[in-house]
Amino acid sequence: MKHRTLGAHGLRVSEIGLGCMGMSEFYGPSSEDESIATIHRALELGIDFLDTADIYGPFKNEKLVGRAIRDRRDRVVLATKFGNVRNAQGQSLGIRGDPDYVRQACDASLERLGVDHIDLYYQHRVDTKVPIEETVGAMAELVRAGKVRHLGLSEAAPETIRRAHATHPITALQTEYSLWTRDVEENGVLSTVRELGIGFVAYSPLGRGFLTGRFKTFEDLPADDFRRRNPRFQGENFDHNLELVREVEQMAQEKGVTPGQLALAWVLARGNDIVPIPGTKHVAYLEENVAVTAVKLSEADLGPLDAVIPVGAASGTRYTDMSLVHR
Repeated sequence: MKHRTLGAHGLRVSEIGLGCMGMSEFYGPSSEDESIATIHRALELGIDFLDTADIYGPFKNEKLVGRAIRDRRDRVVLATKFGNVRNAQGQSLGIRGDPDYVRQACDASLERLGVDHIDLYYQHRVDTKVPIEETVGAMAELVRAGKVRHLGLSEAAPETIRRAHATHPITALQTEYSLWTRDVEENGVLSTVRELGIGFVAYSPLGRGFLTGRFKTFEDLPADDFRRRNPRFQGENFDHNLELVREVEQMAQEKGVTPGQLALAWVLARGNDIVPIPGTKHVAYLEENVAVTAVKLSEADLGPLDAVIPVGAASGTRYTDMSLVHR
């Protein structure tokens, strides 16, 4: 497993990470035992970058990750997030970035994870009611206190990123990025982080699983899967996007890889400052994802992919409410 560097302050992580969200919520039923086995297998295969958040579960995912790494903390670069507020019943209570909440959320995450520091602490969504300087200022206090090593933002707009970075160095920006989600190439986000020397962490690099080709009909989604409410998985949008996946499938077959591997290899090829964090709760899918590190795409491979799935090719917005991203 090769490594990549996030940010100018040199946070070294495996070139792909592991998104742990689906182990506790959102993507249908899960097994805690298999989820922990997946984390352990990831570490065996050289993945050291684990991604969680306080709201996943809610709260359950941090506890699960904490149990999984309890006897191997020194092998993990641990990332978690705050800012999306939910109660224990899962009800959304909005977004908070006020300094008191920043401190409270960090202490709660440290306790659930069972660790004395967080390697990369993100603001999950920007709170427009609080100046970003106040939020990041409170996050910087956590760095000085030794509770956090590096700071990150998620789904922030270019001007917000600049103001945050001027307050305290931002190591990484986490935003959705994949073959069918390329808006950061057009809205200035990717160029801004590169100008400032901030790493880019790509979540949902497999298009929430759609780009793997596993979903042929809407009914293939589990009944309690949150993707059933995602515009890209509904009606005519689903049908249109399935045609895009068929293009990927054909190209993957010619390359001798799976569609998911081709999609993930595309993200890896976008730059050494980009680290994708595909999520899974199954060892088999994890191993398929890790095998992509041996797949190399040339310009001759990338050109046709960009041609069949250009920026804006996907049908439907990536969230029902897009007002909470790029703020």
